[in-house]
Amino acid sequence: MIAPLLLLLAGAGASGDSLPCVTLTEALQRAARLDPNYVRALGVVDNAAWARRAALTALVLPSLTLSTDYTEFTVQQFNVGIGAQAKTSATARLDARFELFTGLRKLSDLSRTNADLEGAQAGEVQQRYLTALATEAAYYAVLSGRELLDVARDRVRRAEEQLVVARARVVSGAAVQTDSLQLLLELDRAQIELLHEESGLRVARLQLGRRVGTPHGVDAVALDTARARDLPISLPEAVGLALEQGPEFRVARANERSAEAALHSRRASYFPQAVLTASTVGFGDKYLTRGLSRSSLTFTLSFPIWDNAQRELAYTRARTARDLAQATREDLERSAEADVTEAYEAYQTARATADFSAQGLVVAQENFRVQQARYRAGASTILDLLDAQSGLTEAQAELVQARYSARLALAGLEAMLGRRLFSDKESS
Repeated sequence: MIAPLLLLLAGAGASGDSLPCVTLTEALQRAARLDPNYVRALGVVDNAAWARRAALTALVLPSLTLSTDYTEFTVQQFNVGIGAQAKTSATARLDARFELFTGLRKLSDLSRTNADLEGAQAGEVQQRYLTALATEAAYYAVLSGRELLDVARDRVRRAEEQLVVARARVVSGAAVQTDSLQLLLELDRAQIELLHEESGLRVARLQLGRRVGTPHGVDAVALDTARARDLPISLPEAVGLALEQGPEFRVARANERSAEAALHSRRASYFPQAVLTASTVGFGDKYLTRGLSRSSLTFTLSFPIWDNAQRELAYTRARTARDLAQATREDLERSAEADVTEAYEAYQTARATADFSAQGLVVAQENFRVQQARYRAGASTILDLLDAQSGLTEAQAELVQARYSARLALAGLEAMLGRRLFSDKESS
């Protein structure tokens, strides 16, 4: 009954060999093109760039409107364009409008759109790193799942080997029946754990496939198992770097400048408005015919006095938005040291944990070897052997998890700083 189950598990694990494989670099590039949040961030940048162009052109160019109409009557009417009776009438009109003075509203709008563009660009960088972080998490989940599956298979193999030894010792009278029962229970638990790891790996491959746009899942190319490197910057440098160019902090500063510019734009409604309007109109009985034409140039000066407090309401809302943006930026900067320290220390802790886990694995392997030899010689009990076997399995799993926790912690720190700390990280 055990053998068919193991064959089934082995066949399920081998199914990953038929899946396409991607490198970390390929996964990051493909995920960036497919992630809806990153596509949205690119769209926000494009919209902000066009808003800035619109504000810039409004500063120096008038707005132009060309309109025309053609009317046909049931009876003849007097047509002013031709000075005679006609059953048709055609009109063409060109209007130009330029705001000479708007209380510096145009300059405020330009400043606001500049801030919005900078914030959108910083948001694109932030989302790019968040997409990379999620992709790396999915990639490392596949790699760790594959290694944990190997750990589970080793546990099953060890349990089978020890069960054979225990049965032989029971038959020879050197051990009691409960020894083989204890090992049979351990084998059952190992097989259950193997099922869990196999299921987790299948799901991890599907999640990675979803991120890179490959249906039915994708496998990950293995990375090196070298020791995690020292960070090239110190903690104070990391804090300063985050405040200077961290995407989240850049977005907060840009939002504050945008809100401040919007407030200035609202203040412009308290100043008089000067507008210059020019128009030319042509009349006739056909399109593209010469007829009567008139041109006009109008200078309008208006001074808003009272609009039932709508102006004051809009100004108050803009001031509240500015105060909120300022408080958000200040709070984010106050939390910078704590947040960066948490991410920085998370990498250092994961890195040290991986080192200790590697040492712990060596100790667990030696302890299992000694307990295995002692049990076969009859110098220790089955409980000592099971404890050593369990310690070896835990040490193997802890080393796998610690290695990929360090990689993921590094990705989290890079997302906060908005830059790669190792230039060869993706290619490695």
